[in-house]
Amino acid sequence: MKLAVLSGKGGTGKTLVSVNLASVAGNAAYYDCDVEEPNGHLFFKPENVTEKTVFVKTPEIDADDCIGCRKCADFCKFNAIAVIGEKAMVFPDVCHPCGGCMMVCPQNAIFETERPIGKIAQGVSEDVTVTSGILNMGEESGVPIIRTLLRDMKANPNDFTVIDCPPGSACVVMESIIDADFCILVAEPTVFGVHNLNMVYELVQLFGKPYGVVLNKCLDGENPAEVFCTEHNIPILGRIPFDAELGRLNSNSEIVSRIDEKYHKLFTCILRQVKEAVQQ
Repeated sequence: MKLAVLSGKGGTGKTLVSVNLASVAGNAAYYDCDVEEPNGHLFFKPENVTEKTVFVKTPEIDADDCIGCRKCADFCKFNAIAVIGEKAMVFPDVCHPCGGCMMVCPQNAIFETERPIGKIAQGVSEDVTVTSGILNMGEESGVPIIRTLLRDMKANPNDFTVIDCPPGSACVVMESIIDADFCILVAEPTVFGVHNLNMVYELVQLFGKPYGVVLNKCLDGENPAEVFCTEHNIPILGRIPFDAELGRLNSNSEIVSRIDEKYHKLFTCILRQVKEAVQQ
């Protein structure tokens, strides 16, 4: 089973839920697709880590052969090529390497080179395989790294896999949930939290994914996120209390389910509800 964990913004508790579910599952795989700010490895502290560089193909122009015909610039819908003077120029940061510019060039003046944009790091923490994508500083898109992570996930299937998605609902999030069997939406008990919950709620509906909500930082009294779930018939998988000790352990990058039986039971219960929902 592939479980994706989403939230409408950072700091909601997405990684807290992800690492603890992977931990209580046993013999699990954890993939950190939050490639701009991956932090799952800080909790797992994996050993025997190996790394590999991720490259993307980038077009380059042979100025001697280019005649400035503009066919490549007219073809590119992302404006990654412009003709300045009588020569074409590539802007690699906005290029979506499709290879189309090479196909339309009548002079064969365009060729591809490989450009490193980040890396994949993989190690082991107890019985969890930990794989993280890391985007280089200044790169525009983490999608190629996420695709590399998901290819690794398909090549090395596991009985239980947790995908720690990027925050929000942009392209990188969509890419992360493509192969998910179930999505957990993590929400905070505020009006702003409801706004962010609604973003990912609409996203998983658009993709036709089964889903449920984990309410984090719960206090006594009315919870706007819980009200939203009730009004939209969204199943609530679990409630994580607003707890100073949990906050301390989490800020120290501790996996609470490994050191506190109360939280081990809580995340085990959430995992059981997810499995039951998938089997229905």
